Amino acid sequence: MLRQPMLLLAKSQAVKRLVTTVPVTRAVVARYVPGENTEEAVETAAALIAEGMNVSLDFLGEDTLQEAQADATVAEYLRLLHALAGRGLTASAEVSVKLTAIGLRLPNGDKIALENARTICQAARDVGTDVTIDMEDHTVTDATLDVLHELRREFPETGGVLQAYLHRTEQDCHDLAGTGSRIRLCKGAYDEPADVAWRDRHEIDLSYVRCLKVLLAGDGYPMIASHDPRMIAIAQRIADDHGRGPGGHEFQMLYGIRPEEQRRLAAAGESVRVYLPYGQEWWGYLTRRLAERPANLSFFVRSLMSRR
Repeated sequence: MLRQPMLLLAKSQAVKRLVTTVPVTRAVVARYVPGENTEEAVETAAALIAEGMNVSLDFLGEDTLQEAQADATVAEYLRLLHALAGRGLTASAEVSVKLTAIGLRLPNGDKIALENARTICQAARDVGTDVTIDMEDHTVTDATLDVLHELRREFPETGGVLQAYLHRTEQDCHDLAGTGSRIRLCKGAYDEPADVAWRDRHEIDLSYVRCLKVLLAGDGYPMIASHDPRMIAIAQRIADDHGRGPGGHEFQMLYGIRPEEQRRLAAAGESVRVYLPYGQEWWGYLTRRLAERPANLSFFVRSLMSRR
């Protein structure tokens, strides 16, 4: 019942300003977004890697409407990649990039985003790591997949993301399950209309399992993004059915969500990657995380109510 109101709050700068005036919320935000600058993000990545995790770092921001801001985002990714290389972390740390953060919604945005993504992909290759192109709301799905296709001509290691709640995604999984293709499968976090997406959680779960079966039966490298114990168990059974041992797939979870489960899976020999967001544009990301799970929202509200 609270999902749609929370997703609307993601766009409210007034509510963001109100929240950030409450001192205790900084600690709450830090549970999900561990820092606002490169140094803080790299330190957190190093700590997770020391625990046996892999990481995917995302410099937060989307829907950029100024070319200078897109350029600044590209420059931050280059700083981040340089910093990761300087710490010797690139074997275990990749970066995730949203195309609207690097110009997709600008005039001639397809070309601008593609060129900016090429710059980041080349920098990532130079330091020995990879890039995953994040998925956003359904209005840019086709454009995002078109850019991913073009990037893979030069950088076939580039990963992509598909969202199981979209009606189209099972077919997209068939199209992208080829040899070497890295695909992160998530349920989806945007408030999509019923004509393009399932809105019932049971229907979304069914779609997620169908998509899992396609990706795990394919020749690519599935990246299973879920915190749902049922989906994790189902994915493990399907992977076993197809003879996928350690190294043939990975599990991905968000920073701050079920960290004990992340450690349990890693200790059991699974490859686990933690999605690690950072930056000042954390409000939209945080509210989507709160909307996904009632437990997240109740924790946040309790923290806001407490001034101790």
